[in-house]
Amino acid sequence: MADTESTCTSVDDRTEDLVSPTRDALVDGIVGLLKPCLDQLDERVRATRVSQSELHQQLEGLSVELTRVQEQTQCPLQLDAYIKKLQNAKRRVVVVNNILQNTQDRLNKLHNQVSKETARRKALLDTSSPSTVPSTSLHAP
Repeated sequence: MADTESTCTSVDDRTEDLVSPTRDALVDGIVGLLKPCLDQLDERVRATRVSQSELHQQLEGLSVELTRVQEQTQCPLQLDAYIKKLQNAKRRVVVVNNILQNTQDRLNKLHNQVSKETARRKALLDTSSPSTVPSTSLHAP
């Protein structure tokens, strides 16, 4: 009888060898689809945060200006209600800004995970190139 040497020890191992490239290709495809969307979403969140910050500064300036105008003039109009509305709007802007910050932090973490997974997959593909995979050979006694 001839001895057989194989790197695979069971049918499951051989099946894993066949499924792994398909799974890797599928993961790479999904990552390839998600990465541009995540990048675009991240950029839009950044732009929205900048816009929210500018709006917050403008509301703060307007609130200060209205308070100053009210103090300097004895106007028959009651500006207190408008000042309160501005302060409420400012609070809402701060809340939205915090939500956007948290969302951006989550996106950054997800982006890092995608990058790590991509690097890990590339490393796996590099180490499993055909020149480094042991071949099955038959030896006679």
